[in-house]
Amino acid sequence: MRVFVTGATGFIGSAVVRELLDAGHQVTGLARSDTSAAALTAAGVEVRRGDLADPAGLAEGAAAADAVAHLAFIHDFSEDFDFAASVAADLRAIEAIGAALEGSDKPFVISSGAALLQGGGRLGTEEDTSVPGTFGAVRGRNEDVAIALADRGVRSAVVRFAPTVHGRGDHGFIHMLIGIAWEKGFAAYVGDGANRWPAVHRSDAARLVRLALENAPAGTRLHAVGEEGIAFRDIATTIGNHLGLPTRSITPEEAPPHFGWLAHVAALDVPTSNTLTRKWLNWDPTGPGLLEDLEEGHYFG
Repeated sequence: MRVFVTGATGFIGSAVVRELLDAGHQVTGLARSDTSAAALTAAGVEVRRGDLADPAGLAEGAAAADAVAHLAFIHDFSEDFDFAASVAADLRAIEAIGAALEGSDKPFVISSGAALLQGGGRLGTEEDTSVPGTFGAVRGRNEDVAIALADRGVRSAVVRFAPTVHGRGDHGFIHMLIGIAWEKGFAAYVGDGANRWPAVHRSDAARLVRLALENAPAGTRLHAVGEEGIAFRDIATTIGNHLGLPTRSITPEEAPPHFGWLAHVAALDVPTSNTLTRKWLNWDPTGPGLLEDLEEGHYFG
């Protein structure tokens, strides 16, 4: 297949591109900068210049492809990050690509997050949707729009990534937690730290996206989750040990000044199942677990 990939130079997207190329697919990657374009060219990828602010360009790229993996999302990890605006831009992209693929039966995979389930500690499954009125429901609408494309002749699927997709080169939540621990002089968890984060290794996440493009049934939600849930206390303890710093419990009131905008994420308890994903696509996560990956030391180099 010729696959059009948005977010092709990101941490996950670049691994997906390599996975697709190694499986014999051709890839066209969206690039919004000269640097991204050069990286894609070096990887043997055809370049399409553009960004999420150009729905017409996204539609053209989708129409010229046999399949689309929409992995781009505007992440601005700062105090001023406007999540709602990023979700709105993502929705416009989904709608534009979906319209271009309508009636084609072409595969269209979008990225989402397992954290949107926010099930109060209940194990989330692929059949669950976001809870109305919650923070996760803001992005949950985008999932619904993508899933509805199955009724319009698009083989659409949603891949929900674990809150931490880990591996060498990761600059996401784990990297941020390490930086906060250095700055504050200790690694922290909220309350008893029993809240759980699912996790997945980057290689397993990339393979799942490829399998979804190749074989996912129309209208399915899939979980890129290698581990159902790791106690946040264990994550903090491992970070503290590697940094030679103490690990402490902090109260919910102390979390915002300690973690900043990450306080909400640090307190999430979102254990997530991958049972149906494994069954539907014969996906078997084989990469190292999060704590094992942290023990390798590359996060602290």
